[in-house]
Amino acid sequence: MGARIRGTGSFLPERRVTNDELAASVDTSDEWIVQRTGIRERHLLGEDELPSDMGKAAAERALEAGRLTGADIDLLIAATNFPDMICPGSAPFIAEGLGLGNTPFFDLTGGCTGFVYSIAVADGLIRAGSFERVLVIGLEALSRVTDWNDRKTCVLFGDGAGAAILEPGDEGEGVLSSALFADPEKTLLLHMPAGGTRLPPSGETIGEGEHFLKMEGSGVFKSAAPMMERATLAALEKAGLGLEDVDWIVPHQANLRIIRSLTRRLGFPSDRVIVNLDRVANTSTASIPIALDEAIRSGRIGPGDVVVMTAFGAGVTYGSVVIRI
Repeated sequence: MGARIRGTGSFLPERRVTNDELAASVDTSDEWIVQRTGIRERHLLGEDELPSDMGKAAAERALEAGRLTGADIDLLIAATNFPDMICPGSAPFIAEGLGLGNTPFFDLTGGCTGFVYSIAVADGLIRAGSFERVLVIGLEALSRVTDWNDRKTCVLFGDGAGAAILEPGDEGEGVLSSALFADPEKTLLLHMPAGGTRLPPSGETIGEGEHFLKMEGSGVFKSAAPMMERATLAALEKAGLGLEDVDWIVPHQANLRIIRSLTRRLGFPSDRVIVNLDRVANTSTASIPIALDEAIRSGRIGPGDVVVMTAFGAGVTYGSVVIRI
């Protein structure tokens, strides 16, 4: 049996930054940003706030929604590209904050597809009988790796976290299929050059801004929609379903033009695509779980609905999961 969602939760930092506020410090405007991205505002961590605390808050809300406690969790997966520390990551800090004791945990790095990858991993582990209940969190503090003087990237990103608790479902519910892909030939479309062991930190790398996220915008735009289309159709085929069987698509919230392109390519009704990037911007691994949680809590997505979660991200990774809520 596939893994079903027991509860979801999300968290956004209190600080809200509008396009007009960004325009006061970089050469941009609200009109320019909205036309090219669909983004109007984003939430950013304060200087004294910790990324892992966002994951903890999202997890607590998922536990509350599922009427569970930390003692009910058998495994924690934290999907993030920029953890609290390169070593030991973000997962141990979240586990400590939740009081998970000896519950195993690990970080999963899969670009913006990290949450989709993590759901597929959790589903496989539950199907195998290895774990009973898995807490999956997508969290990202992109403000900490964004060059706020670069208008090509600083207008795109926000901070946040989303969580989902998976457990064994009954026949016909939960994860129905997943399709995961990657294209290493496009590795440098999204990357942070320095800070790892390939290019350790130095005065030179800091001076040259090599610790900020770099993006080849045109390459991302050309690749994203075809990748998510391929993954969506492949996952639906594995599930024995067609697009006519899908109630909702929850795509990675990167850019409204990319989402619209995906919708057109699939021939899927735009009013059944969950979009919240106008309010939260691109939160990477957190984007899908935040959007999913908001849609479930608002009643847009309800029990029995077939949902496709699809994403693409650094690596380049891409994939889709089909799930019946």
